Amino acid sequence: MALFNRKNTAPSTTATLAVDPALAALTGTYTIDPAHSSIGFTVRHAMVTNVRGSFGEHEGTLVLDGANPAASTASIDVRISSVDTGITDRDGHLVSGDFFDAEKFPLMTFRSTQAEQLGGDTYRVTGDLTIKDVTRPLSIDLEFNGSATDPYGNQRVGFEGSAEILRSDWGLTYNAALETGGVLVGDKVKLNFDISAIKAAPQA
Repeated sequence: MALFNRKNTAPSTTATLAVDPALAALTGTYTIDPAHSSIGFTVRHAMVTNVRGSFGEHEGTLVLDGANPAASTASIDVRISSVDTGITDRDGHLVSGDFFDAEKFPLMTFRSTQAEQLGGDTYRVTGDLTIKDVTRPLSIDLEFNGSATDPYGNQRVGFEGSAEILRSDWGLTYNAALETGGVLVGDKVKLNFDISAIKAAPQA
C-alpha cells in the first residue's frame, strides 16, 4: 500500500485522480508508541566485534496524508540520557562530553523534509538529523508493515527501517588507538527503527 509518493504513469488529464480508499482511511496524525517501538544502533568495537544499543526514551509524530502521500511527515525526539548498551560504565561514557554531552544537548531530533516510494511497501524518508549542535541530512529506508486495530480500539501503523551514518559527520569524534592498529570505536553507525504509531482521535 503506497503511503508516500506514488508515481503516476497514466497520460495527463484534467480529471481528478481516484484516491485509494484503503490509503485514504489511514490519513491522520499518529503518535509513536514508545512501549512498542525501538530506536537502536550498532557500531564496531575494537575492529573485531559490534556493540549494540538503544534509546529507551523517545517520542514522535507521523502525519500521513492519503490524498497527497508526498505531504506526509515525520518528527522524532530522542532523549540521549536514555541510551542503553547493557553496560552502565559505557552508557555513562556515551552521555559524557567525549560523545553526546547529554547535559548540554539532551535531545537528538529528526524532522522529515521529503518522502517517496521506492517500490511496493518500501519507502525513503529524508530529513534533518540533529545531534549536539550539528544538523545534517539523513535518509531512512522504511518498510511499511501494515495497519491494524488493537484490542483497545487503537488504529496502528507499523514501520521498520534502517540507515547508516558516519558519527564524525555530527562531531562525535572521540576515539582511542589500538596497539595492534586501528581504533577502538568505528566511525560507521547503523541505525535501526521499529515503529508502532497510534492514530489520534479526530478533533470535535
